[in-house]
Amino acid sequence: MTSGSPGLRWRACLALAAAIALYSGSPTTSAFHDQIAAPPSPDSRTETRALWVLRSSLATPASITALVRSAREHGFNTLLVQVRGRGDAYFRGGIEPLPAELLRQPDSFDPLAAALQAAHAAGLHVHAWVNVNLISSAVELPSAREHLVYRHPGWLMVPRDIAQDMAKTEIESPAYLGKLARWTRTQSSEIEGLYASPLIPEAAEYLESIVRDLARRYPLDGLHFDYARYPTDRFDYSRPALRQFRAAVRTGLPVDDRRRLDAQEAVDLFAYADGLPERWRAFRVERMTALIRRLRDAAKGERPGALVTVAAAPDARDAYEHRLQDWRRWLADGLIDALCPMAYTTEASKFAEQIAAAREAAGTRTAVWAGIGAWRLPAKETIDNIQTARRLGASGVILFSYDSLIDPRQPVPDYLGLVGRAAFAASVPPAQGSR
Repeated sequence: MTSGSPGLRWRACLALAAAIALYSGSPTTSAFHDQIAAPPSPDSRTETRALWVLRSSLATPASITALVRSAREHGFNTLLVQVRGRGDAYFRGGIEPLPAELLRQPDSFDPLAAALQAAHAAGLHVHAWVNVNLISSAVELPSAREHLVYRHPGWLMVPRDIAQDMAKTEIESPAYLGKLARWTRTQSSEIEGLYASPLIPEAAEYLESIVRDLARRYPLDGLHFDYARYPTDRFDYSRPALRQFRAAVRTGLPVDDRRRLDAQEAVDLFAYADGLPERWRAFRVERMTALIRRLRDAAKGERPGALVTVAAAPDARDAYEHRLQDWRRWLADGLIDALCPMAYTTEASKFAEQIAAAREAAGTRTAVWAGIGAWRLPAKETIDNIQTARRLGASGVILFSYDSLIDPRQPVPDYLGLVGRAAFAASVPPAQGSR
């Protein structure tokens, strides 16, 4: 905005003034704004302009048509569509159950296939958004009896807080799942639901098969992994997870330490975890990293050109210490193509700080797509955050979420239009066809 001809600077100033007036709610300035050229922005062919799209927007052909049209008209070029939200499948032919809303649709309707066809025809990229560890709400358990929580309750993470009590109940008993769900409901402000454990080899293999299937059967531009973390660092104290740790470390211990911990374990479920706390933490972190590596290999093995991206807690230290999510290691090991820090703060300075730190950590090897919590921001602040992310060297931005921003209860009915005109010059990407 500080370079170029005087005419360009003058038009940019007019656009800014009109935008400010528009945010104040004046109908006359809104019409004026529509006639003024938006300030220049990066090329839509090189900058990722993405929307996180919740699975509810994939439920019908009409909702998919509306999604693609809205994204294209408002200058977005990438859709991250949630195809595995809570251990379910918003696509056909998978191993997980279909959600109830898809059971009401014709068998010929495949949400992911429909989204890909429409988006690619409109020149948009599509990434399959997969929730990795979060697999169920605790408030309302899945209705499908073939859901993972019923088929493999032993794969669920357990918090230390109730692990001793859970250990008194047979894992296959309905009471086991019931205890975990009831406790989780009491922690709803912090714990989103029930999580599968990355410590269980069979659970990791199961998830890998889902990712491999998606990458093999659909012409995806990328796979996007979310909830690739523990709910808190007080998980996973399930009996199967603790047995995995014991098996991994026991043979390498001195004989005296082995005997001491074995004797203690007879009366203390946490003997090995508490006796080797640093190794216990490292073990959980490493298993999460191993899962990301496994999922990346599956995706790239089936579709080498697909991007692998991860939604991450924005503060690396907090992610590591409290979520056991070592995304700095993922960057260093080249496991992801783009880091998507969820910088959902409402403070502009904090947003800048988080994106700058992520950009520094990523270096020149990995892209950063700045995640913006648009649902909790006025349009002007979202636009400001987009400009901040650009200034800090981010390769793109992602707004959370498309669904919340088109909600009829949204106080600004043309939210995406405001963002598109101001931040993307309301550019419509050229049709690129299917990939």
